[in-house]
This record gives sequence, C-alpha cells and structure tokens, in this order.
Amino acid sequence: MSRCHGPLRRFLRSALLIGPALLVMGAAAPSRPDHRPAIARLLALPMAVGLTGARDRPVFAWVELRAGVRNIWLLPAPGQSPRRLTDRTIDDGVDLHSLALNRDGTRIAWTQGGDAEFPDLPPPNSGHAARGGSQSVWVRATATGGAARSLGEGHAPVFSPDGERVAFVVGGTLLLASAADGPAAKLAQLPGKIEDLSWAPDGKRLLFVSRRGDHGLIALFDLADGTLSYPDPGMTQDVSPIFSPDGASIAFIRTVTPPFGATGTEASYWSIRIVDLATGLARTAWRAGAGAGGDYYGTRTANLLWSADDRLLFPSEASGWVHVLAVPARGGTAIDLTPGEAEVENFTLSVDRRTLIYAGNQGDLERRHVWQQPLAGGRARQWTPGDGIEGFPTVAGNALAVVVSDVRRPPHVALVAGAGVVTPLGAYSDPAETRDFVAPQPVRFTAEDGVTVHATLFRARRGGNGQHPALIFLHGGPRRQMLPAFHLMPYYASAYLLNQHLAMDGFDVLAINYRSGTGYGRAFREAAETGREGASEYRDVLAAARWLAARRDIDPHRIGLWGGSWGGYLTALGLARDSAMFAAGVDLHGVHDLVRAPPPMLPPAEQDRWRAMAWQSSPAAAIDRWRSPVLLVHGDDDRNVDFAQSVRLAAALTARGVPLETLMLPDERHEFFRYQSWVQAYAATDGFLDRTLGGSAP
Repeated sequence: MSRCHGPLRRFLRSALLIGPALLVMGAAAPSRPDHRPAIARLLALPMAVGLTGARDRPVFAWVELRAGVRNIWLLPAPGQSPRRLTDRTIDDGVDLHSLALNRDGTRIAWTQGGDAEFPDLPPPNSGHAARGGSQSVWVRATATGGAARSLGEGHAPVFSPDGERVAFVVGGTLLLASAADGPAAKLAQLPGKIEDLSWAPDGKRLLFVSRRGDHGLIALFDLADGTLSYPDPGMTQDVSPIFSPDGASIAFIRTVTPPFGATGTEASYWSIRIVDLATGLARTAWRAGAGAGGDYYGTRTANLLWSADDRLLFPSEASGWVHVLAVPARGGTAIDLTPGEAEVENFTLSVDRRTLIYAGNQGDLERRHVWQQPLAGGRARQWTPGDGIEGFPTVAGNALAVVVSDVRRPPHVALVAGAGVVTPLGAYSDPAETRDFVAPQPVRFTAEDGVTVHATLFRARRGGNGQHPALIFLHGGPRRQMLPAFHLMPYYASAYLLNQHLAMDGFDVLAINYRSGTGYGRAFREAAETGREGASEYRDVLAAARWLAARRDIDPHRIGLWGGSWGGYLTALGLARDSAMFAAGVDLHGVHDLVRAPPPMLPPAEQDRWRAMAWQSSPAAAIDRWRSPVLLVHGDDDRNVDFAQSVRLAAALTARGVPLETLMLPDERHEFFRYQSWVQAYAATDGFLDRTLGGSAP
C-alpha cells in the first residue's frame, strides 16, 4: 500500500475526526468549534458604497450594505442626520447602484438590479427569483414622504441641468423620461453599447461613448431635432467625453491599444482631442510622449475634467506613477499637479473648478488619504491624515464627503470640514465585533529576482510559545492593492474580515501585494513575464512562503494559501507546483487554464509560442504534482471567470485522487450578491483551513 503524502494524511485524519457518527478509540470524536455564527456577524457589519453628491447644494447620497440588505441613505445638509430613502429588508441579491442626484439635491435616481460591472449582460438572479433577474431605473424626490417610481428597464441615469428629465441607457438604446411622471421615450438605437453619458450645460444635447468592440466613437444627440452625430471619429477607443463649461466644445481622450508584444513605451498611444461644436473642427490639445506613460492608464472614476481657468486635468504615468496633469485647453505644456513617488487613485474638482481634490498614497504607500491642490499654485494640503483609509472624495455645493475606514471600522461616509476635521455620518463607533481585531503590520521582503514585495501581516492571537500555522492571502484583479485596514471595496473589505477572523483563530495571515498590482508605480504594475507570459508574480508568493517559514513561531509544514479570482489562480498554481511547501488552499473562482485564442496579428510560430507559454503558466500544466487538499468555491453565473474553469479542475483533481472539497453557489456572480453566499463561502473556508492546517486557538 502506498504511503500517504503529508498534507493528504492530515486531511484524511481530520476527515475521520469530524465524521458525525464515527468513533475513535471507542470515544466520541472531539468536536471543532463552529465559527459560522462569528463569521456571519462579521459579514453583517454595514458598509457604504456608491457615494454621490448634488452639484449646487451640500446633499449627499450613498448605498449602505448591511447583511446583504441594500438601502439608499441621504444627508440633506451638513449638521443634519442621514436618513434612509428606501425600505428594503431582505438579502435578495438585488443591487442598488449608479446613484445620481439632480443639481439641487431635490431628486435622486438609481439603478435597481443588474450588475454594475456588466450592466448590459442579462441581469443576475442570485436570489433565485422565479421570474428571473431584472434591471431598472428608479427616481423619487428626496423630501420626506417621496414615493419612488420605475422609469423602466435600463441603467446609468443622469439628470438634466434643470433636474426635470432623466436620461439613461440599456445596451445601445438611449432613453429619456420626465423625472415627475410619464413613461420613458426611446431617443436613439446604436450598435454596441452606450457609456459615459452626460448633458450639455444648456440641456439641449447628450454626449456619450458608443462602444463597438474594437473601437469606440464619441457621439452627440441633439434633443431639438433628434439628430445623431459623431464628432472626430477614428480607428481608436475614444473615452471620457466632457463638455467645456460654456458648452461650446467637447474634449475626450483618444487611445490606441498597443499591439501584442509592445511595451507601451515605444510610441505615443494616446492624446486629448478637442472639438469646436460650432465648426466641427477638431485638434489635439495634448499628446503623450513615448516612454513611461506612452500608453493610457486611467483611474476608476472621472478621468478628464475642465477647470475654471480653461485647463484640462487628466491622469498620466509619464513620471512612472499615476499623477494628475493639467494642460491649457488651447494646447501647451502640461504640468504635474501631484509630483512624487505616489499614485492618485481618484480625483475631482471643487464646485468652483479651481481646486483639485484627490485621494492617493502620497506620503504613505500603504494607505489612502485625501489631498487638496489649488490650481493657481501653492503646496498641496493633506486633509485626512492618520492611520485610516480615505477615498472617493465627493463634492456637493461647498461640502466635501469621503468614504473612510480603519482597522476596526468598515467603510462609511464622513464629512471633511478642514485639514484633519473628519466627521463620520451616523453612529460609526467601533463595532463590538471588531474590538479584538489585530492592527495589521506593513512588511516588506525580497523575491528571488530582487523585486521588493509589500505585504500586510495579521499576527495570530494565540497564547503560548509554540509554532502555529500561517496563510498567504492573494488578492484578485490583479490590478489591486491590499491595505492595513478595511478596504474601501466591499469584496476586499469582506476578505479583510475573514483575515481578521483567521488571525483570531490562530493563523498568521500575510496579505501580499504581488507584482502586477497597483500602488507602487507603473514598473511594478507592468512587471515583465506576469500572467500568461510566465507567471512571474508567483515568485512573490514563494518569497512570502519563505519569509513565513523562516520565522520561529510559524510551523513551516502548515503554510496554506487562499484567494479569489487571480488570487484563486495563484492559490491553484502554488498547490500544483509546490504541494510540499503549501499544505492546503482555498481557491475562490480562480483561473486554472490560461490558454486562449492568441492575440491578433501574431505570426503562426509566435502563436504557438504564446499558447505554450500560457499553458506553462497555468495550474493545469502542473496538476500531476498537485497533492495538497483544496477547497474550490464558485458561482455558476460568474461573468468574470468561466465556471467551467472550476468544473474542469475538480474533475482533473478527482481523477488524480487529490483531496478535494467543493462549494457551488447556484446563480451567483463573481462578486457574490447575497450575504448568505458570503457566509457560506467564508464559513466553508474557515472550516476547511481549520481541519487541514489546525488553526483553532485554545
């Protein structure tokens, strides 16, 4: 009889011990603690997302997510208490997103249902509604007692300047409705889908992107005569169109996707174009130079703003870091408004368009803070110092709100009244559930090829001087950065909660920011040979394992992996290539076979080389060496990672006798929409890691 491999032996032993009807040596099997209630309480903590503001008055709105129940909250004015505008009470997986206030904050519109990441795909139905999922636009007055009404199927509502009409889209259809009453009317039908919708200052035209696969056009719809036009079309992807403050011109960013094999630095791949709407004449206001920043990389929010002094503000990596630059609209030299080795994550303008307000990691690469920079000159001023995380600065009238978090408080909305004057909205004292959280410690170590790896260490709460198990947490994206506090993205705020729970359960957890992530400059994000080109980011995973194994308080035979999406990929890669190093792992909706159709315009020989490299970079290529137990978790309506990736891996592992557990979530998407799905997934994760690595603290 063959001898069991170490991780397999531990898995089988733990499986025997937890069998509900099995006896060991004539005595009842010892029961392991049930952590599901604790995980459920943690995941039920409220989180704020989708902060928005009115233009002319200090009115803010956001969505609160609490135990899967989503509701819209409104702050009518600073000094008043926030109040809830919707009365949802169940964890049905129906999202509320794309909030919009009219200029004076007297009306609000939003999208109910659908998937904000994929709004033009069939809507999710993670709540198993018999009639299927739906997506619609809703509107109501913000005054007390206002009733909401549906404007019909669609998403991305935008109020007209006078606040009386709402434009929105569904696929390539442009629609318009009265904010007060009546049905929506179809204005235009275009190929592809419509994005980045906005109104002209005088309310007579609508500006948007017509996205058509390999190219995107800037489009204008004239409400007076019902005509559609395409100013300055090109064989390009045109994005981020905006009107000038007087409405006489538009500006947009024109991008060319670098061909496969290009570094993005050998040529100029993007520019800013301006079109005079009276004459139709177009010109280039600014063009990226070759070198760093030669290819376009934007932020997750607005990427082109027009200031009061007739300058255009936009992101650029010419310095090697994501900064905000300003160039005169008439053309000229761009100046860097946010210099230094740090990155801007999102930015906006004050209501008078004379001050840049931005969130980034200036002064502290591991955190996010909010800064202000007068466009007339002078030094930038940090408005939110400290050890917390602040982002998504939002202006409404003369007020500024941000989303904030720290070690013990999940993301919530706060007003910023001056440098260091940050006032949370609502009762956001430390929740009882988080009072025993450890303060994560930023650490650094070096991979075998000399790359510096940043990470955050959650130290185990465990008595005694013995060795304990450790976990490496691997984020997805991979364009992400983990932080030493609650992340502002709910997906990673939930992962932070589980990492804290695991630390209380006796694990050291090391959340690593591997190469190809954000926060540390372009060279780190665009590192060579990552992903399908050689999986070089896995070197950072190995470096993390060696760093942990070298510590005296860590049992080097009980180091595991867990992560989701690209983090699931790296988890599977570690278990496949190095089961002797990684004793167990949890892979949530990971990628296991990277082979795809080759990029266009590759010679046949290069296509073969590309496929071979993609295969060798895949966990599937090393599956014959996989021995360690694994838990696979996946929703079968995932639109980011094909559910078949997990189905095929499960079959391959079963055929090889690898210890395997699975959790399939019917109708769930990539980022689970239901609270109960998160509870299931994380309780399964906790129980699996406890059984295979033995993390329960005494």
